[in-house]
Amino acid sequence: MLEVTDLHGGYGKIEVLRGLSFEIHSGEIVALLGSNGAGKSTLNNTICGLFPAFSGRVSFEGRDITRATPADIVAAGLIQVPEGRRVFPDLSVRENLELGSYRRGRERRKQNFEKILSIFSKLKGLLDRSAGTLSGGEQQMLAIGRGLMAEPRLLILDEPSLGLSPLLVEELFLLIKNLKLPILLVEQNVGQSLEIAQRAYVMENGAILFTGTPQELLANPDLKRAYLGL
Repeated sequence: MLEVTDLHGGYGKIEVLRGLSFEIHSGEIVALLGSNGAGKSTLNNTICGLFPAFSGRVSFEGRDITRATPADIVAAGLIQVPEGRRVFPDLSVRENLELGSYRRGRERRKQNFEKILSIFSKLKGLLDRSAGTLSGGEQQMLAIGRGLMAEPRLLILDEPSLGLSPLLVEELFLLIKNLKLPILLVEQNVGQSLEIAQRAYVMENGAILFTGTPQELLANPDLKRAYLGL
């Protein structure tokens, strides 16, 4: 579904991504792991058109989207739930969810709305609350629900467990697994990520250091110790 080839990118003239290549196939959850500063969020934002690529190619379902606008990338079904949730704090939970279908999925907004409330049942009683008054876990559910309102063909989740309690993290990862969507899961929570992913990539200094199954990654003692903290 997604193919990234020899991608270079960064901020201004500062190169962060250094010839990075990877792919995601239909139906799989892929974990992208790495420490702070590895370039994970820069990669997400470059794939989604928020940062311009210096060179290389990003292909989504056979279409070259390297120079596409963020709006066109969303319209194609490549949806990112950004790090830090970034809900609209002064808008209600209902309004936040409805905004998710502004560019894509508008015709089925009502059906998708009901479906998302069945997945994230905790939001049902909070629809008229301002999003800024929700707890961290509730805001993360809202952010993912907002992304799902756009009917993603592929969902990018950037650090969904950040700032959540261990109990909420466990609950959230079970929900993510049960979404039954192709997902690029960008995380520092190694243990939970590897439990639900079919494949994993490890990033270091803007490049892919390792790719393989979770079992292969966990069988490598150097990777476990140096890059995953296990």
